[in-house]
Amino acid sequence: MSNTPHELYEEFPGEAENISARRLKDAHFAKLTDRYHEINRAIHRAETNIAPLDDMDAIELRKERMRLKDEIAKALGTSEPA
Repeated sequence: MSNTPHELYEEFPGEAENISARRLKDAHFAKLTDRYHEINRAIHRAETNIAPLDDMDAIELRKERMRLKDEIAKALGTSEPA
């Protein structure tokens, strides 16, 4: 497991098997989770000053991560992410 905060398996505890199975059978869901991971890692790189961003770009990435997390939660049938 990586040290990157906000990984999907941490955000949705108990849903690891469901997430993995859903990724295999649902291409749209797989794209959502891939995009979530991409954005989450960009935010982590910015927060650790590996690849800094200006404040507005960081805010937009966080908003996109939240939107994706909400969409993933809806697809998983959970009412709200952890």
